[in-house]
Amino acid sequence: FVNYCLNCHAAAFMRYNRMRDIGLTEEEIKKYLMFATDKVGDTMTITMNPRDAKEWFGAVPPDLTLVARSRADLAKVSGADYLYSYLRGYYRDDTKATGWNNLYFPDVAMPHVLWQLQGQRAAKFAEQKDPHDPAVTTHVFQGFEQLTPGTMSAIEYDGAVADLVGFMQWMADPSRAVRVQLGVWVLLYLAVLLVLVWRLNAAYWKDVK
Repeated sequence: FVNYCLNCHAAAFMRYNRMRDIGLTEEEIKKYLMFATDKVGDTMTITMNPRDAKEWFGAVPPDLTLVARSRADLAKVSGADYLYSYLRGYYRDDTKATGWNNLYFPDVAMPHVLWQLQGQRAAKFAEQKDPHDPAVTTHVFQGFEQLTPGTMSAIEYDGAVADLVGFMQWMADPSRAVRVQLGVWVLLYLAVLLVLVWRLNAAYWKDVK
């Protein structure tokens, strides 16, 4: 995330020292992750000026702190599922300004920053007639063709993307695991309290006719 995403995208609601919650020491954070600040308690901001970013890219790259939560939809597709598909959906497209397109985000402005890891791929499409209306032709995706190899195999790249998305999902809701554990204890407490209240109610009303 730091090497490939944090160059253009900030994570301004996450502090570096919060990553101690996932097992990193303060020394590891300072040595391997902090390039834009000297204080481990600072937020994960970038040095790029927003005005320059808008001039170079056409829009300011969005903050990624909450992107995994914001990409979840009502169809029960999690933000992690979307991000995983998105980062695996890039293909070469010379008609675009960046030379890249994305199967899950057509005409995306962001280039494929992980292309050296995955290699370059081309997308294969076919024109098919709509079975309900022969006058309508649809553009159907049929698969990817590997053009150049990456530094990772396909399985290694998928694993790396899964790890990256896992971090982004944790970053969007770092207290979720603690809330789940606390919620289990609260439900157990309420269950015990329910039994006690039920028996107390029975004892209180037993002589009332």
